[in-house]
Amino acid sequence: MAADEVLSLGKPHQHGESMETTIPAPLSAALHDSTMDAHERAETATFITRLMGGEGSPVGLVALLRQSLPVYEALENACRDVGPDPRITPILDSRLDRTAALRADLEFHRVEGRTFEAIVPAVEDYVTELSACAGNAAALIGHHYVRYLGDLSGGQIIKTMVRRHYGLEDGLSFYEFDIDKPKVYKDNYRSALNSLPLSDEDRQEALDAATRAFDLNHRIFLDLEAAGVK
Repeated sequence: MAADEVLSLGKPHQHGESMETTIPAPLSAALHDSTMDAHERAETATFITRLMGGEGSPVGLVALLRQSLPVYEALENACRDVGPDPRITPILDSRLDRTAALRADLEFHRVEGRTFEAIVPAVEDYVTELSACAGNAAALIGHHYVRYLGDLSGGQIIKTMVRRHYGLEDGLSFYEFDIDKPKVYKDNYRSALNSLPLSDEDRQEALDAATRAFDLNHRIFLDLEAAGVK
């Protein structure tokens, strides 16, 4: 079934014909399916596969954290500015906020002598994208889904791999959440997504924004690789 394909149910009609009723796929499934290709491109980028495979360095992790800070600042500002909109409020949760954790991690690594100050061009484009979403609940849903559900999933794998390969035990609070049961939390998050009161236009905007988020994340990895960061 394609990304946002609907389930068609044949209904009896006169003269032996059939009438189709379409049922949209749940939003969580549509988000997953519509971003599958973009997600794969991002997670197989050379920079991130080297970092997770032990061929990078702790500075590579710091570079990634440094790129993430302005992205999360922009996303979290946009989510706060959207106001009490029922199209997104059910998935907003201050426990997901990452800005303070990123600042703490970067300060820890600075004290340890690991710094990276450059911001790659893709980050600037990402911040511009998120700033343009201010007040746009539908688009923010897509970005929120990609970033935070990713942090609760693939982000945990990154944390495990960098600990294993580079001996880092601290400076990883970005990947640590005050959530007791991440699996249950993610299931509840998906259920909340599926219950959001979205129009067809809202739904499509959320799907498009999620794909853009993965593409921008991929571009960050490409820019870091091009800059020679390992």
